[in-house]
Amino acid sequence: MKATAPLEHARFTASPQLADVASGAAVLGPGSQGDGLRAVQGALLDMGFALYGGADGRYGPDTARALRNFQVHASPAFPGVRVSGVLDTVTLRALDALAPAPGSRGQPRALPSPFYAGQPVRVVVALREHRTFLFDPEGRLLDIFPNAVGTALTPTHPGLKVVRAKLDQVATENAGARLWNDRHVFGARLLDLSWVDGHRSGEELHGTSAPALLGGDVSHGCIRHADEDILVLHDALAVGDRIAVVETLQDPHLGVPVTVG
Repeated sequence: MKATAPLEHARFTASPQLADVASGAAVLGPGSQGDGLRAVQGALLDMGFALYGGADGRYGPDTARALRNFQVHASPAFPGVRVSGVLDTVTLRALDALAPAPGSRGQPRALPSPFYAGQPVRVVVALREHRTFLFDPEGRLLDIFPNAVGTALTPTHPGLKVVRAKLDQVATENAGARLWNDRHVFGARLLDLSWVDGHRSGEELHGTSAPALLGGDVSHGCIRHADEDILVLHDALAVGDRIAVVETLQDPHLGVPVTVG
């Protein structure tokens, strides 16, 4: 029998439960619980995947959704990863390669470029994996946040957009009361977006009064974030900053900047 390569990531090497998954002897899905599953949940949270229940060591709908979103992200680079929502051998191997170091957030590889059609962007929104990547003005990754995006009937449209206006808490609450008769629907902050040509997109980055729905396709086209995350985005971004919205990180518009001259 061919020997099974051990897991390499410090988050996972001490777990007999994950050793069984790595060897193909087990799959973690409905009814699973344990310290290995808790370690996987912690890694997904630190990579910016939505997991409302936190790292509780129990497999439930939130864990299934987080795993599906990770599998969407990992499948292009890791053959055999299927979007199943369960932790099988190939999914764990991909997570073993992509998870950040213990105590760290982010991702060491398979990140989007901070350029869209040759133009620098401050944010990349990946719709199908439900994550928002924030870069500093020099193109260094600052953090990754979970998001929720539009439904099939009211989709979030991909393309290059810019921050048109920044609303503070009072203005955000007033917009919620005016548009939805709910002061809290947009959460703590709102960033209004237009297309890069100046036309209004009808979409925004904003907070949410329903954090349990992050990680899914639930909005009317806007891009929702946890309130603590929209505060970071609001503080980091300026009017005129570019936002790239893509279905997946394989979007051909993402890439290196165009060389001029």
